[in-house]
Amino acid sequence: MTDTAADAPAALHFGFFALDVLRTRRLGRSFLRVTFGGESLADFRSGGFDQSLSLFLPPPGQEHTVLPSTDEDDWFAAWRGMPDGERPVMRSYTVREQRRTAEGVDELDIDFVLHGDSGPASRWAGRAVTGRRIMAIGPVVAQNKSVRFQPPAGSDAVWMYADETALPAAAAILERLPAGTRVRAWFEVPHQDDRLALSTPADAEITWMVREGDGRDRTEQVLNALRAAGPLAGQAPYVWLAGEAGTVRAARRHFVQERSVDRRSVRFTGYWRLGASEEQLLAEAYAGQAPSEDPASEL
Repeated sequence: MTDTAADAPAALHFGFFALDVLRTRRLGRSFLRVTFGGESLADFRSGGFDQSLSLFLPPPGQEHTVLPSTDEDDWFAAWRGMPDGERPVMRSYTVREQRRTAEGVDELDIDFVLHGDSGPASRWAGRAVTGRRIMAIGPVVAQNKSVRFQPPAGSDAVWMYADETALPAAAAILERLPAGTRVRAWFEVPHQDDRLALSTPADAEITWMVREGDGRDRTEQVLNALRAAGPLAGQAPYVWLAGEAGTVRAARRHFVQERSVDRRSVRFTGYWRLGASEEQLLAEAYAGQAPSEDPASEL
């Protein structure tokens, strides 16, 4: 999963796309890759790295997504005005990969975290079959504000933390880093077989943190792993943190206060928040009440 609903789409950077399910593939106990196609993908322009998009998933009992409007001026009001039982669910996800096949077919991979029917996205993905169609808001220009991974000039290392919701974004970042880039990463997953094989040309050291059977506080477990790492390579690191909002903010404090990283070089994003629904986060975002992710914000 990818960015939170905290960022409303910028009209000039984004447009609507119809995505048809082409196939699915199980990656681990908790991960399912859905590959989408569709003629409209010819206009999709991913900026790579942690590029996000918003998916509209049909409510239970409907096979395809139907939106009352895709006009940039009134789509949101029209969508919000739909009856509760008919309104498609909006969720934010990361583009795992975009490509054009040798046959000239445009494809888009999105990795879903599966946790049964406890959430609408997991429920939909677990039942996705070829031919189902959903709608999405995605980038029409590659340089867009939903690519958050932006290392400043002069960075000499990349330090990363991601939980399972941000692992697809982290994997996409690793694939795009230049050869020789020094990377230190901590990835948190629910189960042992969720430790995916990740490819990167970078010089990366990855620590996997598995929660399976561990009753400890997840934030404290992450902080313990970060502190146990000792000195890290790099004098001017760029730090990218994404996952559960409370854990991400605690990790940010660790890097800024305990490792003396310039807060302007820390990109932190809460993809979700323990105890809050996506609908609540979305409402906060559009009401201007979302927590700040500005590097200069308070720790």
